[in-house]
Amino acid sequence: MLRDDDGPERRVEKLARINQVLIDRIDRLEESRGSAWSMFQAAVALEQEVMVRTRDLERALADLSQRNRELAVARAGAEEANRSKTRFLRAASHDLLQPLSAARLFLSALADTQLDDQQRELTDRLSGAFESVEQLMHAVLDISRLDSQRIEFHRQPVPLGELFRRLAIEYAPLAEAKGLRLSFVPTDAVVESDPVFLRRIAQNLVSNAIKYTHRGGVVVGARKRGGMCWLCVYDTGVGIPAVDRNRIFDEFQRLSHDTATPGMGLGLSIVRRACAKLNHPIRLDSEAMRGTVFRVGLPVVDQEQVGAPPRPENSLLPLRGRVALVVENDQGMRRGYEMILRDRLGMVARLAGGTAEALATMGDDPPDVILADYHLENGDTGVHAIAALRQGAGQPIPAVMITAHRDPQIARSCAAMQVHLMEKPVRPTELAEMLGGILA
Repeated sequence: MLRDDDGPERRVEKLARINQVLIDRIDRLEESRGSAWSMFQAAVALEQEVMVRTRDLERALADLSQRNRELAVARAGAEEANRSKTRFLRAASHDLLQPLSAARLFLSALADTQLDDQQRELTDRLSGAFESVEQLMHAVLDISRLDSQRIEFHRQPVPLGELFRRLAIEYAPLAEAKGLRLSFVPTDAVVESDPVFLRRIAQNLVSNAIKYTHRGGVVVGARKRGGMCWLCVYDTGVGIPAVDRNRIFDEFQRLSHDTATPGMGLGLSIVRRACAKLNHPIRLDSEAMRGTVFRVGLPVVDQEQVGAPPRPENSLLPLRGRVALVVENDQGMRRGYEMILRDRLGMVARLAGGTAEALATMGDDPPDVILADYHLENGDTGVHAIAALRQGAGQPIPAVMITAHRDPQIARSCAAMQVHLMEKPVRPTELAEMLGGILA
């Protein structure tokens, strides 16, 4: 502050300090104004950059949304195509398996007649050809079923000893033709599984073992370990190299060093799919040129939960003279059943094409057993035929439903009616075995 008594020099000094303070304040104000302006310009630039990035993000989101819509359409198309494939295979299976089943019945009847060596060779070759076609068709249908989300399993106690006995009868001729020993270790183990698919698993493992074994043999047994029963299939075949042990479970995959062995490479794919669906662990051990063992883990069932014991070996004896009423709309199949029932099993065969004809054929004399095809004419079904025949007879006549339709609803209907179920193509030996067990 200036005072009156200050000298000129003092006044000049004070004014200089005041001036400097004002200049410093002005400089700071200018710097602050410049910084604010810079910040404003930076904010404007940043806002423009955000707007550009927002537009880019909006375009990317719009593109992603379009891609998602395209993927959804493609996925819906693929799912519909898969459903169409399943529906086609389900619908076509009856028409495909019907003539094959009839041919098998006729071929079996032919094999029971007197044949010379050349004729016997021809029938054997035809039987092998039909077996190959049947296995391929079953493989394709099984894969289709296992890939379906609607598949249903019917878990129940399964005696492995009975399964082994049936497999021994089925595969003994194949092993004998190759000069191999096929052995099934006796077992009283009972496991929990779907009996149809467990048999498919075992069939594919045994068939595969015989196919890739050229000397020695195949042994099938059961071993209990860790609270589970392991179904084991040993062979002395070519072995599986480590590099192939994962891919052999894929479709159409075969061992690269054994291209001469026939087959389409579907058996182990079915095994993998079925085991995964049934939650059965599968193990593989192999040594090159020494052999292979496949193991399938199965839950053990207390044997007290098992009902009737296995059928006796002489269960075919009570069939002679017994009456079977066959309800089948296909004329060729009716004739095939007639020849097998009459000529091989010594039974009396009555034939009908549908429910009404079956009721007329039965009259007041009920048969001992009914064999009914599921798919008949004009909406008629084997379920309807069996129910009508039982009602007409006033008694629960034993019955077998024979079908190419692998439909869970059919299985449920048969279970509710206590009707046995067989899948086409019909094997005469299995039909005889089933009838022997029913009528024993």
